[in-house]
Parts: sequence; C-alpha cells; structure tokens
Amino acid sequence: MAFEFPLPDVGEGLTEADIVSWKVAPGDEVTVNQILVEIETAKSLVELPSPQAGTVGALLVEEGQTVEVGTPIIRFGGAEDAGAGAETMSAPHAEATAPDSDGAVTSDDEGGATLVGYGAKAASSKRRPRKGGSVAPSQSSAAETSGTAQSSAPAAPAPAQPEAGPAASDGAAASAETASAGKPLAKPPVRKLAKDLGIDLASVTPTGSRGEVTRADVQAAADGTAAPAATGATAAGPTASASVDADALEERIPFKGVVKMMAKAMVDSAFTMPHVTEFLDVDVTETMAFVRRLKASKVLGEDVRVSPLLIVAKAVAWAVARNPRINSTLDGDDIVVKKYVNLGIAAATPRGLIVPNIKNAHTMGLTQLAQEMQELTALARSGKTPPADQAGGTITITNVGVFGVDAGTPIINPGEAAILAFGQIRKKPWVVDDEIVPREITTLSVSADHRVVDGEIISKFLADVGRGLEDPSVLLA
Repeated sequence: MAFEFPLPDVGEGLTEADIVSWKVAPGDEVTVNQILVEIETAKSLVELPSPQAGTVGALLVEEGQTVEVGTPIIRFGGAEDAGAGAETMSAPHAEATAPDSDGAVTSDDEGGATLVGYGAKAASSKRRPRKGGSVAPSQSSAAETSGTAQSSAPAAPAPAQPEAGPAASDGAAASAETASAGKPLAKPPVRKLAKDLGIDLASVTPTGSRGEVTRADVQAAADGTAAPAATGATAAGPTASASVDADALEERIPFKGVVKMMAKAMVDSAFTMPHVTEFLDVDVTETMAFVRRLKASKVLGEDVRVSPLLIVAKAVAWAVARNPRINSTLDGDDIVVKKYVNLGIAAATPRGLIVPNIKNAHTMGLTQLAQEMQELTALARSGKTPPADQAGGTITITNVGVFGVDAGTPIINPGEAAILAFGQIRKKPWVVDDEIVPREITTLSVSADHRVVDGEIISKFLADVGRGLEDPSVLLA
C-alpha cells in the first residue's frame, strides 16, 4: 500500500516551511534515514530523513512551495499502490518517525525502522485536494526563486504524463508546459500575476522575445491598455523596448523564511524597546599587535583563525563581568540579570541574518572562544544553524567593520538588553604623549534598552570594552 509522509514539525514550534530542494526523485530506492528533502523554516535549513525504506512513488510538493506542517509531501510506493489508495501518516505516527537530537533511528514496531522526535501537529489523514493530481517537482529555476505556485489558463485536458524531475531552465519549462498542455508561453511569476489579477493568459497578446507573455503584457491587459502585437511595446517605462523582457528590469525576492522571521524580530524590538546608542573611538593598536603575534606563533592552534573580533568578544565578556546589569532583560515587572554570557554573533548568510550565540562564553579562554566562533561561523554560512544555537542569547556583537563601515546604531536582539557594533579598523592621526602619531583606530557603538539600563551603566560598559581593546593584557589577568 502506498504511504504518504507529511511535513513534520521539526521541533521549533513552527507551522510551515519552504521546500528548498528534493534529494530524491520518483522511482528512487531509499533507505531509512536517507535524506529526502531540504526545507527552510523561519530559522534555518533542515534536512528531513526518510522514515522508512522503499520506493519513491511521487513528490507531492514542488520546490519553492510553502507548505503547512501535516501536509503530505512525498508518497512511497509504486503506481499500482497509489491506485489502491494512499495511507497518510497520522500525527502520532509522525511523532514516532523522526530523528532524535542525535539523528538516531529507532523502531517502534516489528514491521520496520522508523525515526523518532518530529512531533507533527495533528492532521487529517485526507490530503488537501490539488489541481491535476500529484504535483511534480519544480519545473524551473524561476519557480524556486519566486517561491510561488504556478497557475494556468483553462485548457483542454492533456494526456497523462509521467512525473518528471526539475527542468534545466525557464525557457525549457515554459516550452514543456506549452507542448504538453497547450498553455500560453509564460514564466511562473507571470502566471502567478495573471492569476492574482484574474487575467486569462490565453487572451493576452504576447510580446516577449520568444513569443512569451511578459509581466508587462499581463499588467497592460489588466489596465485595459494592451499594446498592439505589431509594435511589441511594453508597459515597463520609457526606456524599455520590445526586445526587453520586463521581468529583467525588476527582481522579486520572496519575503519569507529567515528574512521574514528576522524582520519581525527587528520590528518587535525597535517598537517595544526605547533604544539609546553611545559611541566610542578606541585606539586598538595594541590589540592589532596582539592579534598578529597570536597568528604568527599559532599558540591557539594550527587551524584556529585569529581575528580582532576574537579580542572584541573576550572584551565584551570581561566588561559584562564588571557591569552585569548590561547582561539582563525585562520579564514582566522584573529585571532579570543573567550571571552567564551567551554571546551572540550576528552572521550575514545567503539566506538572511541570523544571530547564533556561544553558550557560557564568560568561562572560555581565548583558544576555546576562538574555536567556538569558528564553528559558529562555518555552521551559519552553511545555513544549518540549529534553532537551539539561536535561542537564549544574553548580549550580541555585530561586526559592521567587515563591510568597511565605521559605526552604526544596531537594533537590540529580542530578549536582550544591549548590542555592540564593532566598526572597521583604520589608521588615523592620534595624539599620544602630546604628539600626533598614526594609530589603528576603531569605533564602538552600543545600543541598549533604556528601560533596563541607564546611561551610567551603558557608558561604563562601553568604556570597559574600549579599555580591554586598548590594552588586551587586562583581559588575560
């Protein structure tokens, strides 16, 4: 009998996720715990393993599509099994067929191995109806980018086609659709626009270079200002020509996943916390000399990367110990001062900004702190930072200097009371012993929640961070 595997709750309390890329195709033989698909939640990329061994019958959701927890995403079993009826895994079964924290596989019955730990929300065993039956994998790279489902104009029923893998290009996908279903040639985003505007693509005069319907064509049809086909004019503006596809003049980036989650967190922070920001120019000549000595001696390890950010992290942990109130949060009518430092490092990744944190950074020496920062950065860039690494932060550093920026007014990470921005290090004229000499200078800025800390605490904390960078030997005392 065919078996349908629903999208599980991967332990983050989330209600939906985006299908990023399938790792299997219809007809593939898979084993228990083999990776089936990569999904993107609001926090990170997650790989879902197979709950059972068997043959992939069909992929029920396209790449780039957003689906709710509990929605069937893949069917196991051949076509003959599908004809006999599919069994959708219920919520209790889903909970018993997911990987635990170690990725281990266990068996909950004698019939075969299952995975443990997903805990999907209750869902009906009946799959939601879909147009045209099973959904094939993503048909084009444009569908992956836009993250929207394709819509189509009414057309005569086409002969049943075997499910196919992802197409190589937008043009190939659009051509395949036209050939198989008699649909007008158009990219998935254009089809989505037409659907939203209630426009029948079959009634639109195409003006694209390959005879495809463009975004401008759909907009013109909706406005009642469609241009004659002979001129091939578009509504893109006075600089556009008939040979220019309007889609090439704009880019639409789906506002979802990590980007949407971070945007919500920043809005919540900015409009619930009264931010106050202070700045301090610091002579970090001694810190830079210290970093160069550490690199040359390799005293922290052959493979350990040493950077000025490492010393800044150590200075922040040291300054928090001297000013513990900066490491606090407001919880109802109580200010909770935390006697541990879970140091967040803001990381710009291809999928958006995340803030993983180093647990108990205040207990670490330079070697361990450097190793933790290196692992944190590598994991963040891979897009697979687990939610646990992003939770529980107490204070954050954002390194704007790596982008050539001197200073900024950073927004506090929710649940914390302060964030420090570390600017670029540049040589500047500096007064030392009444003489102007070239020194390596950076600007530090701290944004803090003025409900929790006052100007005195903020100033003392910032001054201590600066002192640690001016003379890093105090950090090792």
